[in-house]
Amino acid sequence: MKSLYAQHLETLQARSEQALEHCGFDYLIIGSGHSELRFLDDYQVPFKSNPHFSQWVPLQDKQHCWLLIRPEQQPVLLYYQPSDFWHLIDKLPDDEWATLLDVKVYDKKNTLDVGFGRLSGKGAIISPPREGANLWGCQQNPSDLLDYIHYKRAFKTEWEQQNLRKANDIAVLGHNAAERGFLAGDSEYQIHQAYLSATQQCEKNLPYGNIVALNTHGSILHYQYQNIERPTESHSLLIDAGATYQGYASDITRTFTPTGTLFADLVAAVDQAQQELINTICDGYDYVKLHQVMRGKLASILSRFNIVYLDVEGQLETGIINTFFPHGLGHLLGLQVHDIGGFQQSLSGSVKAAPEHSPALRLTRTLASDMVITIEPGLYFIESLLAKLASDENSKYVNWSLIDELRPYGGIRIEDNILVTKAGYENFTRDAFANAE
Repeated sequence: MKSLYAQHLETLQARSEQALEHCGFDYLIIGSGHSELRFLDDYQVPFKSNPHFSQWVPLQDKQHCWLLIRPEQQPVLLYYQPSDFWHLIDKLPDDEWATLLDVKVYDKKNTLDVGFGRLSGKGAIISPPREGANLWGCQQNPSDLLDYIHYKRAFKTEWEQQNLRKANDIAVLGHNAAERGFLAGDSEYQIHQAYLSATQQCEKNLPYGNIVALNTHGSILHYQYQNIERPTESHSLLIDAGATYQGYASDITRTFTPTGTLFADLVAAVDQAQQELINTICDGYDYVKLHQVMRGKLASILSRFNIVYLDVEGQLETGIINTFFPHGLGHLLGLQVHDIGGFQQSLSGSVKAAPEHSPALRLTRTLASDMVITIEPGLYFIESLLAKLASDENSKYVNWSLIDELRPYGGIRIEDNILVTKAGYENFTRDAFANAE
């Protein structure tokens, strides 16, 4: 029986052959990319491989590599291995992928042109614009080819699904460590370091910068710092942090708070609403409708807790719900945290924009089996949005005394990573937490 990676490679080969035929190309070359220097400096910025390359070759930090794909032929990998006494030079791995590709090692960039031998026909190249523009006479990053490939990338192979599962398993170890640190009164910096240690990741390997937000910082959606000082009081921790495995990302958010408060009851209510929504996920569900249902559930919570004096319909009609839930329900997940193709409706590249009431929504596709998505509802007490609402005619519908009680807690976000299946769904994140107990 073929391994999951071997099956994955066959799927990518078949997709690429279909894309080449559809777009009128004879072969495709994909570059891994290379790092750039900081402005007026000789220091290279952290590097991550082109995701098109990483889908074939699970190397996240290998520069100057090239992959050649041709119909009915074994893919050829030009693997860069220079002679260099400044850095540790990676040896060619003996992993399975290296045995299934035709690997050719080269050590000088000026010999690259002959690495693939004589290529005939019309070629396409997918690489960063500055890297491959003049190589092999190919058309670089043709939009029709990219559209075709991006649309298909939403459907994860079993090998990709397994990588995403593993990325969740790793990240959950960090979230559990973060909760322990929060309960011990640790600083954001200490919690961040505990997360890195538990997941055995360094910062450059994270799929995105950890959001470690104590107290009011939880109201800042993409809070980007880690305060070194321990807080006087630890009201809440919102941690949005993931892990990378074989290039594939997890993206998990949890909100922790001591029990026995109004905010703790709100966290429990959002968690329950999120799980109720996830239980309805199935092949064929319009994600925009799913987002709208979640807006209604969050509005119901605000009404039930007497934070807003309007019913669900009133909050949606006035737009008050957007003050407390200003972002989208989620996105595609894969090689990229916000995986490509979230708005794309067809192989030809037609797109469906986010609805006017939710411009920050990153996914407008109809869900289908083998897609991996995030479900991440939230309720926040964001000072700038609350100030805008306070000066609005709808201010009279808000219980401002309760708002003041909740401001010190910042906000709530709960995020799970979900595989859509023919039977419904698989929750990678909840399963990982259950297995870690």
